[in-house]
Amino acid sequence: MRSTILCVTAAAVTALLTAVPAFAQERVVNVYNWSDYIDSSILEDFTKETGIKVVYDTFDSNETLETKLLAGGSGYDVVVPTVSFMQRQIAAGVYQKLDKSKLPNLVNMWDVIMKGVASFDPGNEYSVDYMWGTTGIGYNVDKVKAALGTDDKPNWDALFDPAKAAKLKDCGIYMLDSPTDVVPSVLAYLGLNPNSTDPADLKKAQEVLTAVRPFVRKFHSSEYISALANGDICIALGYSGDMFQARDRAAEANAGVRVDYSVPSQGAQIFFDVFGIPKDAPHVAEAHEFINYMMKPEVIAKASNFVFYANGNKASQQFLDKEVLDDTAIYPTPEVMAKLFTVPPLDPKTQRIVTRLWTTVVTGQ
Repeated sequence: MRSTILCVTAAAVTALLTAVPAFAQERVVNVYNWSDYIDSSILEDFTKETGIKVVYDTFDSNETLETKLLAGGSGYDVVVPTVSFMQRQIAAGVYQKLDKSKLPNLVNMWDVIMKGVASFDPGNEYSVDYMWGTTGIGYNVDKVKAALGTDDKPNWDALFDPAKAAKLKDCGIYMLDSPTDVVPSVLAYLGLNPNSTDPADLKKAQEVLTAVRPFVRKFHSSEYISALANGDICIALGYSGDMFQARDRAAEANAGVRVDYSVPSQGAQIFFDVFGIPKDAPHVAEAHEFINYMMKPEVIAKASNFVFYANGNKASQQFLDKEVLDDTAIYPTPEVMAKLFTVPPLDPKTQRIVTRLWTTVVTGQ
């Protein structure tokens, strides 16, 4: 009897011990990305291929991401900051260097974009480009023509000249709730250095924004997509890919709303959104697997075809839809590229000035 009990017990222990590794082997990657910025089927395909579950959360401003990263213990394995923000976050020690031996698909990346990213992350040690784009103007073609009396694509004066903004007030103006995108755009409109940290220049930008503030319906960093697509507003300052999403949603709805995108002639910001791994990421191996998967040419092309942003993967271009690759608003001509500018991170003193400036403008106080 004792022998039987011992055999049963031993069998139970063996079963328990073999079950524990199976349970422990469940693999997860926690991803924090911008809203409306991926085809969800890519995440499903990744899980099918690797067995790694994706927990996916979204944000709509670099400031939100930065707050979580600087606080520490975010629990995220892969995050997608704009690299100009990432530069100062690297300096703050919130990222770990990428293990490039685990990223064989780096061979697919586009040297031109890698160099642009490297101006903020020397040697591309902490980041890999996901998407890049411009900050410009999305607009309802018919409503803007009716308000301004021209077929010309709008420039920054449509938003920053009070006389023109007043004409667009009734049909609706939205702007990004992001001073690091809006203030450099105002400086470009004024013919000033968009990267100026001169308090006098920033005061001029504040005066422009204060003058047009009564005509701005809302400051938000994602709602303008559906608002444009539905015809609820007529113009917005936002990200290029978001505007293309609005354009296509409007076309699919077939409700008579025509949306287009303008890169202002005075110049516009080019930005790079990149993958990074926080220093305290709980699943580092899975993070590398996710980033490497996203660098597969056919995978990142699927993402670009969905979100209408250019990506930093040269090998992906053979898989891009023609309407994406041939759209010069997504992949600009050399002439337009020459007018684009990057925005480096602000020093602490200027950051405080810009934060106060923005709070004053948005709240109207």
